[in-house]
Amino acid sequence: MLPRVVVYDAVSLEGCTVGLDVDEELYYELASKWDLDAVLMGSNTLLALFDAQPGDEKPGEFELPKVDPETKKQILVVPDTGGIIRIWDEVRKLPYIRDILVLCSRSTPLEYLDFLEEKNLKHMVIGYDEVDLGSALEELNSFFDVKSLRVDSGGILNGALFREGLVDEVNVLIHPQLVGSIFPSSIFPASDLNAPIDRIQLVLVKAEALKNDIVWLQYRIFK
Repeated sequence: MLPRVVVYDAVSLEGCTVGLDVDEELYYELASKWDLDAVLMGSNTLLALFDAQPGDEKPGEFELPKVDPETKKQILVVPDTGGIIRIWDEVRKLPYIRDILVLCSRSTPLEYLDFLEEKNLKHMVIGYDEVDLGSALEELNSFFDVKSLRVDSGGILNGALFREGLVDEVNVLIHPQLVGSIFPSSIFPASDLNAPIDRIQLVLVKAEALKNDIVWLQYRIFK
């Protein structure tokens, strides 16, 4: 059985996910109130969170987010087929994380799998060239009792989940900003989806104005 998958992102008014000044305190405050079992985070998103580059063993300056001590701790799940994350000792310090699971594939370098073993990090090899996300989610449910998870990522991982029909809910925090970039970056970059039949239909569940003119929209995927 698949867990419930909730995509969560902060965007500008025109839908960009980069170039805007995100209210991170509000972003994490809202996320901490959801009773979910895990966070699925893209490898590039995790590196950006710590101001680190692929292969770095020490992150840049990073301030741990403030989390209510009553907040339910979650499993952090990170697909890292390329073996680019080396800052796991710092990632372990995240206050809302109780455990880490790294998703790899058969194309992941053996040296990186050995590195994960040395760091005593749980990891799963599932898929060939890339991680088989559908199978990975089923394994999360079966072996780690993950019934629901939040996706905290950029468009690459989001897009893969949307294309495979694995997303159940979408939440966006619309910030009152116009980025105006000629390089579009959205929660779902999909230039290959042109026909109306390929469009993902949504049902509005909630619309709420928050502080600083930020609007929270919550949608259910129409299946």
